[in-house]
Amino acid sequence: MADNGAHPTEEDPAAAFLAQQESEIAGIENDGEAFGALEGAGVQQPQTSATVNGDMFQESNGPTDNYAAIAQVDIQRQEPESLRKWREEQKARLEALDSASKAAEEEWRVKAKKELEDWHVHQSEQMEKNKANNRASEEAFLAETDSNSPGSEWERVARLCDFNPKTNKQAKDVSRMRSVLISLKQAPLVR
Repeated sequence: MADNGAHPTEEDPAAAFLAQQESEIAGIENDGEAFGALEGAGVQQPQTSATVNGDMFQESNGPTDNYAAIAQVDIQRQEPESLRKWREEQKARLEALDSASKAAEEEWRVKAKKELEDWHVHQSEQMEKNKANNRASEEAFLAETDSNSPGSEWERVARLCDFNPKTNKQAKDVSRMRSVLISLKQAPLVR
């Protein structure tokens, strides 16, 4: 026995693979015969045999459902019962989550639509109030400007200007303008 770097106690991987493939093929053939006997309980498919390299092969002219059934049996044989059960439970769980998320999404849509409608109603009411207030203040302003009596100019300026420095902390500093207006009021310009 020639030593090619492998230990004599180790099995040849190629030989193990071939043996595994042969046993799987034999299992498929046995399953196919059993499935064909169960499925075709009274109906026989016409079959012919062919010889390739001295081996006899059965050829079927019928439907390929036998092959699909064999593949299904092979899949079931490969997957343990616990994995199949888990897969079914997971599928049910995912379906439940999908239905719950779709229900929540629909609920959010209804809620958002209602809130948007409420916002539009509130916005239109607010705009109507602002329009009414603006019209009233415009009318009051026009009524004040129409009363141009001589000597009342400074009273109108005093009404338009805020001379209290403590009222607006966030506005610009207008103290210089205020002092100029007060000095003009006390000593008007001579023309």
